Amino acid sequence: MPAKRDPAAPHSRYNGRRGAGGRDIKLLPAEGCDLPIPRMPPGRKWSRDERARWRELWKSPQATQWDDSARGTVAALIAYETAIFDGSASAWQAQEARYAAESLGLTPKAMHALGWRIAE
Repeated sequence: MPAKRDPAAPHSRYNGRRGAGGRDIKLLPAEGCDLPIPRMPPGRKWSRDERARWRELWKSPQATQWDDSARGTVAALIAYETAIFDGSASAWQAQEARYAAESLGLTPKAMHALGWRIAE
């Protein structure tokens, strides 16, 4: 009988301590981000729900890794999500929402690729 695989071995395909590309995992605080929330970008009237989503995203564990340059991507994601949920989104908007969420590390796949994990 062959020896059992050791997932902690450095040559293993699965190494729970490393992210994509073999880099060390960055643990994000489960309690989220306590940094000040940036102002929403001007240029449109943001609804109450969109403002709540803005606060939610900037308080997420992933937001600990963002700087103010992420404001545009977060705002675009919220605009795309609004269009998706109200049924007015086109296919390209849904695709752009996915790209925005991935670039912000908001999906499990993106978190793995970035080497992030939420601390337990």
